[in-house]
Amino acid sequence: MSVVTDPARPVAVPEAAGTAGKRRKKGTFGFNSLSPREKVVRYVLLVFVLIITIGPFLWQLSTSLKGSGEDIYTRIPRLLPSQPTLSHYAEVADTIPVWDYMRNSLQVAVLVVGGNIIGSSLAGFAISRLNFRGRKLVLGLFLATLVLPGEVTIISQYVTVREFGLANTLFGVALPGMIGALNVLLMYNAFRSLPIEVDQAAIVDGANVWQRFVHIGLPSVRGTISVVAIFAFIGAWDDFLWPLIVLTDPDKYTLTVGLQYLSGTFSNNPRLIAAGTMIAFIPIVIVFATLQRFFFKGVEEGAVKG
Repeated sequence: MSVVTDPARPVAVPEAAGTAGKRRKKGTFGFNSLSPREKVVRYVLLVFVLIITIGPFLWQLSTSLKGSGEDIYTRIPRLLPSQPTLSHYAEVADTIPVWDYMRNSLQVAVLVVGGNIIGSSLAGFAISRLNFRGRKLVLGLFLATLVLPGEVTIISQYVTVREFGLANTLFGVALPGMIGALNVLLMYNAFRSLPIEVDQAAIVDGANVWQRFVHIGLPSVRGTISVVAIFAFIGAWDDFLWPLIVLTDPDKYTLTVGLQYLSGTFSNNPRLIAAGTMIAFIPIVIVFATLQRFFFKGVEEGAVKG
């Protein structure tokens, strides 16, 4: 018995189970597919994270702008000052030599940033692209140093700086942070993500190690260099304990150490302290705003190996 089919009528072909399943599942993931209750929970969590991260900064900014006759310890916190004034910022400059302290902090930050960019780039390139005996051991040592907290090695660092005759100097403050293990690992990961065929082609063309590093490696990891620069600057600018240990001359104090003079023995003006912290925060904003277009690119470098 034969079955006659009409050639003009299309024959329905059943979809594969996998294809149908994929089509049914399509659109079931993502933020738009959440139920109203799940959306509310996510928005509440996002607002909570925003409050605990941005809230202290807004509170400090608001306190620095409030007038002397305005109560800052109200039961219901008020972010908008009723008597806004900038007099506290001028009072900070009259109380402490803030510009001298800022210049000292800037010198330390420039040394730390320059040391990390040069040293971390060279070390990261050597570990990731060069074959030498003990390379894995060196990488393991850098990883091991991340486990140690800074307080463990701070005494040995001070003894080393003192033996070098660098105590009570700004270079002695910057020296321990001029090459960070984390920054070396960031540069190592960035260089490692570059295709090895590029290096092989450069070797065939007669390029030496230095030429490969300058003309091939560095232009490809500019984003990661920006990340290293931002982290190094923030770490050097905000450091308080190490400059306090090394420096004994008040004229050489960094800004974070010098701000302690805003808290008097018999009087404590929180508006003045808040204004000082805002002044210390301005350079960080400038640095991040300058490098932020490379920062997010640098975060992605090394995530996908070419």
